Amino acid sequence: MPFDLNGVSFSYSEKAVIDDISMSFAPGRFCGIIGPNGCGKTTLLDLLAKHRQPTSGRITYNGKDLRSYSIKELSKEIALVPQNFYINFPFTVKEVVMMGRYPHIPRFSTPSAEDINIVRDIMEKTGVSDYMDRFITQLSGGERQRVVFARALVQDTHVLILDEATSNLDINHSISLLNISAKRMKRQDRTIISVMQDINLAAVYCDDLVFMSKGRIAVHGATKDVLNSETIRRVFNIDSKVYAEPYSDSLQVVFKK
Repeated sequence: MPFDLNGVSFSYSEKAVIDDISMSFAPGRFCGIIGPNGCGKTTLLDLLAKHRQPTSGRITYNGKDLRSYSIKELSKEIALVPQNFYINFPFTVKEVVMMGRYPHIPRFSTPSAEDINIVRDIMEKTGVSDYMDRFITQLSGGERQRVVFARALVQDTHVLILDEATSNLDINHSISLLNISAKRMKRQDRTIISVMQDINLAAVYCDDLVFMSKGRIAVHGATKDVLNSETIRRVFNIDSKVYAEPYSDSLQVVFKK
């Protein structure tokens, strides 16, 4: 398993945000994390990316304690697209995307022809080539998010972590980037772990779903098994109807007013 969590908790001061979570994330799967605001979704991703350390419990990655990985080792294994990305320096789009290759470039060396080709290919696929020479500080929120997504893809890791990575994007670009990520995952047997607010979009792309509530795992499993009206009522306290939609070949959810 890429990640195994055993009794993991995390607190800010005395406020528990993650409360005694034990679960595994299977390799080669697209896993969506869903839950109300403030339930601990982003904090869980921060723990997986080693941006925070558990208050108690243990996280292992490929059977090895996550704490034992160096930053460079982990940056070759895990890429993160954050919910918010701030940069005040006037780097060009091309320079920001190339930053995703830094873990693979020896110290004091320049990018190789392979690095340049990977960056060029991903920029083209993600639709940021048209403004690759513009400064990142000049871009709209949606354009900036696509650049950060491209930077994560060129990092070429075994795990891609997305924290509401399409929240600033229109539906066209959201689907395009999720398609690119999902195809790479299936073709190369890689893992995606994504916090998503749109349940229907999650149902289309995710093999597995983790529903969180108040810092704990309420339900988790294959999407087809756990996405139902009972789960949605338990987690969000709203009525819904879940049905199979042939057009998207997925479950979909509709809500009462």
